[in-house]
Amino acid sequence: MDIFLRNIDPIAVKKIDEMAKEKKISRQELLKGQVETFALLQLQQDHEAALEHLIDKNIKMMEKCAIAMETMNGFIQEMMEEDEE
Repeated sequence: MDIFLRNIDPIAVKKIDEMAKEKKISRQELLKGQVETFALLQLQQDHEAALEHLIDKNIKMMEKCAIAMETMNGFIQEMMEEDEE
C-alpha cells in the first residue's frame, strides 16, 4: 500500500535525507520503517493498557477473595472453639 505526503518542510526533508544517508538506505526505506514502527508502537501501547486494566481487575478480585477467606477462617475458628467447649 502506498502513502503520499505533500507540503513537507524542506528542513525536515533534508534531515530525513541525512538520516537515510547515514544508514545507507533510501528515504523511502527510512520513512517506511518509521511509519511501521509508529503504527506497531501504538498497537503495543494499546495491548499494554488492556493488560494493565486486566491486572487491576485481577488484583481487586484477589483482594475480595482474601477478605472472604479471612471471614471463612474466622467462622471455622469459631466453630472449632464451640466444638472444643
